[in-house]
Amino acid sequence: MTDKILIITTVGSHSEARNIARALVEGKLAACVNIVPAVDSIYRWQEKVEEAQEWMLLIKTVATAFERVRAKIESLHAYQLPECICVQIENGSAAYLHWIGESVE
Repeated sequence: MTDKILIITTVGSHSEARNIARALVEGKLAACVNIVPAVDSIYRWQEKVEEAQEWMLLIKTVATAFERVRAKIESLHAYQLPECICVQIENGSAAYLHWIGESVE
């Protein structure tokens, strides 16, 4: 088990994805953010089943930064209820995990 985490969120446009990703990396809240384009999402919202094309952000950071990352996502996100879920990174390349830790303040 490590203190490294992967945070996942989705947004409604490529420009919003880039804006959030850049803010997180430039603010040293994340070491890296991958933007996965053209994710088809089907979800329930306000008692209706909705469909949307979204962009997924895979945010690599440390556990102690989670609340700051969540707050930054919420401040920049267009959705009323943005996704912000966290997955613990249990194992990985020692050098890569070290790099994540060194890249986040």
